[in-house]
Amino acid sequence: MTTTTPARTSAVRHLSAPATARLLGAWRAGGPAYVALADALRAAVLAGSLPALTRLPSERDLAAVLKVSRTTTSAAYARLRELGFAASHVGSGTVAVLPRGGRPAAGRPAAGDAPVPDLADEHAVDLAQATPGAVDALHDAYARALEALPAYLATGGYAHLGLDPLREAVARRYTARGVPTDADQVLVTTGAQQALAVLASTLVRRGTTAVVESPTYFHGIEVLHRAGARVVGVPPGDVEALESAVRTTGARYVYVVPDHHNPTGTSLDPERRRAVADLAARLDVTVVGDETLTDLGLDDDAELPPLAGPGTDPRLVSVGSASKSFWGGLRVGWVRADRQLVHRLGAARQVLDIATPVLEQLAVAELLDREDQILPGRRAAVRAQRDLLVEQVRDTFPTWDVPRPAGGLCLWVDLGRPVAQQLAAAGVAEGVQVSPGPRFTPDGSATDHVRLTYTRSPAALTDGVERLARAWRRVTG
Repeated sequence: MTTTTPARTSAVRHLSAPATARLLGAWRAGGPAYVALADALRAAVLAGSLPALTRLPSERDLAAVLKVSRTTTSAAYARLRELGFAASHVGSGTVAVLPRGGRPAAGRPAAGDAPVPDLADEHAVDLAQATPGAVDALHDAYARALEALPAYLATGGYAHLGLDPLREAVARRYTARGVPTDADQVLVTTGAQQALAVLASTLVRRGTTAVVESPTYFHGIEVLHRAGARVVGVPPGDVEALESAVRTTGARYVYVVPDHHNPTGTSLDPERRRAVADLAARLDVTVVGDETLTDLGLDDDAELPPLAGPGTDPRLVSVGSASKSFWGGLRVGWVRADRQLVHRLGAARQVLDIATPVLEQLAVAELLDREDQILPGRRAAVRAQRDLLVEQVRDTFPTWDVPRPAGGLCLWVDLGRPVAQQLAAAGVAEGVQVSPGPRFTPDGSATDHVRLTYTRSPAALTDGVERLARAWRRVTG
C-alpha cells in the first residue's frame, strides 16, 4: 500500500498583526469584507511577500488592527483554508501554506520578472511577469555552443569572471556603442539580478543611504534593503532631485534604469545622461545603470548612448543581461566596470555560485555575435503585444490613464484612484495577476498605479484584460 507523507504545515516564522496590515496595505475591495481580506492574503502568498509556513496573527489581533469584526477575520481564515492557502492546528494558530501540487514563488514577488502562477487556477493569466519567450535563434545558438564545448571539458569549468569569448563579445558591444571596453572590464554573472546583488553587497554598507528612482525595478530596491541600506526615492528622470538627494543624505550609491525604465517605460535623453555622469564625478558617488532593457526600443531604431559615457570614470557601472533580449532561461548577465571593481565583484560572487554555467555563456556569445539579425524580430513581436494590450486596456477602462511606452515590457497604468492593492487582490480571485504600484517604490507610494506586462501571447493578453475587468468591478462595486 502506498502512503503519502503529509505536507509540513508547522510555522517557521511569525507575522504580527501590525506587520500583516502593512503588508496588505489598502486591501478592501467591493463585496464581502472577509472575501476581500482572504483574497489579499492569498495574493500575498502567491507573490511571495507572505512566505509559506508563516504563522498569521490571531483572528482577534488582526481584527483589532484592521478595524474589522472578528467574524470577518475568522471567515477570511476559513476561506483561506478552503482554498488550500492556510492550515490550522490546535495550539499553533493559522499558518499560511501553498496548496498541494503547487510551486512556491521562491521569494520572488510578482513585481519582479519571475512567473508566479495562481495555484488555484491553472488557466490564470500572468500580467506580472516581464520576461518574453525565447527568440527563434536560441536553439541554433545552443547547437553552436555544444560544438564549442569540447574545448572546455578538460578544465574544471569554473571561470569566476566569465569565459573569454563572452567577455570579449560584451566588450565589443560596449565599444560599438561608444564606450571603449576591454574584456577585463567585464564580469559575467548568473543573470543581471546576481549582478545587482553582488554590487549592493560589495559597495553598500549597512546603515548608509542609497538613492533610487521611485518607482523602479522591485528587485533593485530589494537587494539594497538586504544589504542594510536606507533607500531614498526620487522621480525617474529628475536629475536635479537626484543630485539634491545625494547631497542631502550623503549617499554613496545610486541605482537608475536609464533605458525604457521599468516600470514607466521612459528613457533618459542624452543631456540628462551627461548630467548623471557629471553628478557621479562631482559628488564622488557610484552610479549603477541597469541596462537590461536597452535592446527593447520599440518606436524607433535610434540606439541610446550608454550611461557610462566614454567609459573612463570608475564611478559609472553598467549592468546588462540576455534575459529580455534573448531568453530569461539563459540566466546570463554581466557588469561593465573598472578593472579593479570587476575583480572585487568576481571574488564576492563566489560566495553565491562560483561561476556561471559554461554552455549558457557560449550560447549567449553566439547570440550577441548575431544580435543584428535577431533583435529586429524580437522588437517586432514585443511591439505588436504592446500595441494590443494598450488598445484593449484603453477600450475596456476608459477612465484609466494608459501611456504607450516607447520601449520596455510593461505599461505603467494610472487607475485614477488609490486602489492598486485591492485590484491586485481581486485579480487573484479572477485568475489574473498584476503588480500593484507600491511594490515598485521604497516608501509604499504609487497606490494609484499598477504595472501590466505584455509578454504573453495575444490570446492570453485578451483573456487577461477580460479577467481584469471583472476584478475592477469587484473593486468599484
